[in-house]
Amino acid sequence: MNVLSADELEARLRDIGARRYHRLHPFHHLLHGGKCTKGQIQAWALNRYYYQAQIPIKDASLIARCTDPALRREWRSRLVDHDGESATDGGIARWLALTTALGLDHDYVVSLRGLLPATRFAVDAYVHFVRERTVLEAVASSLTELFSPVIIGERMEGMLRGYDFVTRDTLAYFDKRPPQAQRDSEFALDYVKRQAMTPEGQQAVLAALEFKCDVLWAQLDALYHAYVAPKHVSPGAFIPADQEQS
Repeated sequence: MNVLSADELEARLRDIGARRYHRLHPFHHLLHGGKCTKGQIQAWALNRYYYQAQIPIKDASLIARCTDPALRREWRSRLVDHDGESATDGGIARWLALTTALGLDHDYVVSLRGLLPATRFAVDAYVHFVRERTVLEAVASSLTELFSPVIIGERMEGMLRGYDFVTRDTLAYFDKRPPQAQRDSEFALDYVKRQAMTPEGQQAVLAALEFKCDVLWAQLDALYHAYVAPKHVSPGAFIPADQEQS
């Protein structure tokens, strides 16, 4: 692989998203198309909570070993976005409001007792990747945020239209995410384009984004297998009331 120009590298990164981002997954087509049961949506929200809760841990691990103060200053805003300034603020609190609005018990969600093992393994793999790989690869792995505003728009529109038990208040988490994701992804993309100056570095950046897409895809694979078909729920994991009756 020859050295790519900054524009060529960006085009390669965006092509990965076009082919591999999880908005293409069959589970999301069901979710956004109004075709999920309430129990399937509960399972999605419960399992996704673990990803949301681990994001600031992932980001803190990047900051802890980053020698560039400019990068640390920029990255710490992500901690505030997710953790908030108090227990009732921030993305994690808003996600828990979503799970509560869907009828899940708060303490049960945060206990992680109902988590699918594959969800835990996929999310933990992402945290370990950011903790153990180069800072450049860690930053590049966040670039799925380039594609998240589109999926959020689809989700808001589709779920509000498709489910009578979902309201705009239920989905309040997503109101703040598009501008946050745009800000964060623009910074990360600029950083990657400036720092990845060798064929090896550019290949590592591309592989990091592919890995992150795989992490997101694997979580939906687990949900589909457990709650759509063939409905093989892992021992101890959450079983929706409507799946118990089926």
